[in-house]
Order: sequence, then structure tokens, then C-alpha cells
Amino acid sequence: MSGATRITTLDRLDLRVEAGGWPEIEPFRAEIDAAFAALSAENPHVFNGRVYLLRHHAIADGVLAGTCFETDFAAFNWWRRRGIDDLGVKNIFAFAAVEGADGTFVMGVMGDHTASAGRIYFAGGTPDPQDVRAGRLDLRGSAMREMTEETGLSADGAREGEGWDLVEHGLYFGLMRRLRFPVSGTVLAQQARAFLARERLPELKAIHVLASDTDLTPDVVPFAADYVRWRWAGA
Repeated sequence: MSGATRITTLDRLDLRVEAGGWPEIEPFRAEIDAAFAALSAENPHVFNGRVYLLRHHAIADGVLAGTCFETDFAAFNWWRRRGIDDLGVKNIFAFAAVEGADGTFVMGVMGDHTASAGRIYFAGGTPDPQDVRAGRLDLRGSAMREMTEETGLSADGAREGEGWDLVEHGLYFGLMRRLRFPVSGTVLAQQARAFLARERLPELKAIHVLASDTDLTPDVVPFAADYVRWRWAGA
């Protein structure tokens, strides 16, 4: 990832799903298929499912409005790794920004069987077909579902932000839904680690607590690190 990070607070999202797929990517299909075949040979757990990307968007009066379309993971992963910014789309996703009562943040370390092995993120991910509701992307539902699936944590008892924090970094449009829990980050991490220990093949291999700048290791993805610094600065 490259480029500066911009963070914008939003009141709500209006993201419509459109038909038509991603025709701009088709000239690269042979390269995409070869790249995915190599990835699958290296990691047989990778699944070529369906995901959604953002095509057109505008921000006005606290609202992010835009259109999203469906494509396959093979094309998405090839494009993401190439970092191509001239195909007119953005990688949009929602994260549950899990925060302890002590101001620490809790993230997960991606498992070795995932496409982002070793990287450290908040719980969340790229939206897929189960996140579509009445022709629109339900990114709040996506963030809450991913948090529970990845960490076992529930939003029950947490103080949830009413809006979103949009973190723009190159191709990435990360939408953070802030969840401040009534217990410390250490306690949340203990709960999440106990959940991972019960799972047969958890998506995360470890839980990472961020209490100071020294915890922002190189494995923490840049947009997430910038968001944490922004919060710590009193945003």
C-alpha cells in the first residue's frame, strides 16, 4: 500500500448493488486465472468466492453514496496485489473497531491458511453476497458478523458509534464501526483467544492488543495503524 491516509467521519452509508460485473478486468483473465492457480497450489484453503467492490462514489452531507458490483475473489486478489488504480474501483470493507475501556484496541493476526497470512487487522472483511439486503450493502451487518465469526465477541454491552469513520488509503476504503466495550482490551483479548482455542480452523491465529505506538508493528496494516493513531490523538 502507498500514499497518504485520509480519515472522514460519516453519518451513514448508501451503497447500492448494481448488475454487470467487472468487464474492465476481462482482458487480464488469463493472468488472473494463472495467479489464482498458483495461489491455490500454495494454499489449498483459498476459496474463489464472490465479493463486492465499490465503483462510483461521492461523499456529501455526511453520507457516502455509491454503487458496488460483484466479482470473483481471483480477480479481486489479483487486482489488490497489483495495486492497479486505473480500473475505476475501490476495495471497500467494514471493520469492527474493537476498543477496550482503557483505550486499547484489539486486532487479529490472520491465519497462515488465509490470503493475508500474518497481517494484523481489526475483525472484518470484504463484503460478500450474504451482506446484500434489498439491493444494498449492509456493511454494519457485515462488520458485526465478521467480528463474531473471527473472535467470538458480541457487540452486546458495547457502546457503538452511530456513524462511520472512513479510512481512505490508496485503493482501500476501510469503514470503521467503533465499538467501545466496558472491559479492558486485555480482557477482550482473553475472551477472543479462548474462542480461537475452541475452533478447528480459525481465521485468526492470534490476538494483538494495541496499547501504545510500540504495538503498531509492521504487520499492522497501514490504514488500521493510521486509524488507531488518529483515535489516540483524540479524534
